Amino acid sequence: MTAVVFRDVDRPRVCALLAQLRSDLGRRPGDPLHWVNIRGHGQRLHAARTLGLAEYLTISSVVVCKRHFAADDLIHEEDASYLHTLRYLLERLSWLGAPLGGAVEYTLAHIVRFQVAKLRQYEARLEADRKCTIRWDYLRPGRIDQPTRVEELQLADLAASATAAAFEPDRFGNTEPRYLIEMAPRSTGIAAT
Repeated sequence: MTAVVFRDVDRPRVCALLAQLRSDLGRRPGDPLHWVNIRGHGQRLHAARTLGLAEYLTISSVVVCKRHFAADDLIHEEDASYLHTLRYLLERLSWLGAPLGGAVEYTLAHIVRFQVAKLRQYEARLEADRKCTIRWDYLRPGRIDQPTRVEELQLADLAASATAAAFEPDRFGNTEPRYLIEMAPRSTGIAAT
């Protein structure tokens, strides 16, 4: 799970970055940018490099290797896996807001069968958990939306998919760490569980 973080004042730069990426990749203005629709390795590498060069972005990722958990572990359940990963990402987002003295607003890309009510319940559960290290003063309640309506989510899709390609072997057993290397200048590090 990956977040691409930027300040509100940089939103015009983010929109310009998306427009430039569309142009570079031969897409029409307004076309959604999704990793699965960027087929060529060179184009994917360009997208990762573009993210890595955008000094106004911060990329934070959490990677969970479910293969290392026992077969009967709750992590293998769809919601449990998603929420476990989200917890670590929310911690990092709150930590990013703390030194800046402001609260981070976050938007999750909509996924099937995951509603805002479930997010609110989980946020409340985390806030009550004394072991949780989320700095709640620096994190606003999240929302869920579509990447076609909130185009900035497309950057998170690109960054998350590039990160996944570095860890998840393709059908031939290959991973591609160069995507991570290209994004490294903007990355806060990767939390792995």
